[in-house]
Amino acid sequence: MWPVCKKELRQFFSGLTGYLAIGAFLVVNGLALFVFNDNLFDYGYATLDPFFALAPWVLLFLIPAITMRSFADEFRTGTYEILQAQPITPFRIILGKYLAALIVVIIALIPTALYSITIDQLAADQTIDAGATLGAYIGLILLAGVFAAISIYCSSLTPNAVAAFLLAALGCATIHYGAQAISQLPVFAGSLDYYIDMAGIEFHYRSIRRGLIDSRDLIYFFSLITAFLLLTLRNLLRRR
Repeated sequence: MWPVCKKELRQFFSGLTGYLAIGAFLVVNGLALFVFNDNLFDYGYATLDPFFALAPWVLLFLIPAITMRSFADEFRTGTYEILQAQPITPFRIILGKYLAALIVVIIALIPTALYSITIDQLAADQTIDAGATLGAYIGLILLAGVFAAISIYCSSLTPNAVAAFLLAALGCATIHYGAQAISQLPVFAGSLDYYIDMAGIEFHYRSIRRGLIDSRDLIYFFSLITAFLLLTLRNLLRRR
């Protein structure tokens, strides 16, 4: 597992593409938080809510860009057959690639701690709520974990990296916002809207963003991650 993880990390950071992807993530979030957010100082207290509201949208494109070549390039170039010949199980291959994607996302999130420090210093009165901020970061990492699992699965469906990127971005957007959009339809108002919304990632991400880490939210996220990793395993076993 670790050799696969290190190989993926080396490939991602071997050129400018990896650094540009992380740089774009930081620049987009920084501009949205400090430049284009006219209401930043209207809250009356220090908060990173605008960042945690926007970050899923940026991750929705960043993570598919990170993972789109994970299996697609292996299939296209024929190196997956060589990988299969190594003394490593398919599931460990998947875990290695998944872990590499998650490490890249965490590397991209670490510099955003500067946003928290900056907002805290700029606050006139109340300082930033460290507990809620930490909970929101945990929610963001869990969300990234689900997006990475979905994107790895999509990469295992096709040898075309661009198609894998598009499928992953669409899949992440659908699973994240689909249930919330359906719950807002007038036909479900006052009846099933809450339960439909609860089936989507956004509902559970919002819950953790408030700093309340509920076991039901954790089970939901880990169940989705496991399900998509097992679907990826099924695809690889079918290729054998």
